Amino acid sequence: MFEIKENFALKNFNTFGINVKTKYFVPCSSESDITEFLNIHKNMDLPLMILGGGSNVLFTGDYDGYILHPNIKGIEIVNETNDEIEVRVGAGEDWDEFVEFCVEKSWGGVENLSLIPGNVGTCPIQNIGAYGVEVKDVVTKVEAIEIDTQKRVQYINEECEFGYRDSIFKRKLKGKLIITYVTFLLKKQPKFKLNYGNLNEQLKVLGEVNLNNIRQAVITIRESKLPKPEETGNAGSFFKNPIIKKGKADRLKEKWPEIPIYIINENLVKIPAGWLIEKAGFKSKQMGNAGVHDKQALVLINRGNATGEEIIHLARDIQKAIIILFDIELEMEVNII
Repeated sequence: MFEIKENFALKNFNTFGINVKTKYFVPCSSESDITEFLNIHKNMDLPLMILGGGSNVLFTGDYDGYILHPNIKGIEIVNETNDEIEVRVGAGEDWDEFVEFCVEKSWGGVENLSLIPGNVGTCPIQNIGAYGVEVKDVVTKVEAIEIDTQKRVQYINEECEFGYRDSIFKRKLKGKLIITYVTFLLKKQPKFKLNYGNLNEQLKVLGEVNLNNIRQAVITIRESKLPKPEETGNAGSFFKNPIIKKGKADRLKEKWPEIPIYIINENLVKIPAGWLIEKAGFKSKQMGNAGVHDKQALVLINRGNATGEEIIHLARDIQKAIIILFDIELEMEVNII
């Protein structure tokens, strides 16, 4: 049975640590809780928002409506062979705790995604990725409840329309579903992906190449660059790395010979947004209680008591500067509420 909480503080439910409230907060620990609440809500006038781990949102003010918090737990083996194992995971499970669980069980596939904040239910929406791996590589099925009909539905990998930090849940189905379970296919004899960033270098320090050391290497690298949300409010990467045409990149290379360029195909390349922001002079910059992290310019931070408006104002200043300097539009990765 769910409980509706009134005037509920959201500071601990968003990794930016923005001190806002929602008119009503509804934690649901089962599919039946969700369908029961949705049946009640359809007769109400106030809007509804789904909030998982709060790792990819920026609140710019109090929310005048209902926030449903899917808190379904559990990890269940649904299929197993000599080489693979398929596990169904509740949307409310903490993502990094799930990664740690898999590594301890010697199940490979998600170790490169260590220390990414948020819950399991939100990982397919954003198609989270790091160090050469995206969650689309291991997701086999996403289960959800339709908000309008309360029907249980499911989407296999191909139906999720995964893209770079993108999916069908972020576009066509945004605001139409509540994700309840995600199923992953993991390997008992994994093939490691190590040729991204300085992952290989960090592994040499740790010695043997295995799941645990890969996880520890990723954690070490991330902690050296990114602030812990519980200490400094942030949502990780605030902007997407822009993808531009190769011809444009070639022209930028003439002016900025040191610009990093990653080839996607013969026509498109990816430019690190953090490099652009740093080159524009924003690294370590402070604007009131908002700021840019001193070790990673892609991360905007709450320096203490920042409002969402302060952070969004800084983000827009960065966007304007990058357009002027590089003629590149930075797209926000964070959802503005």
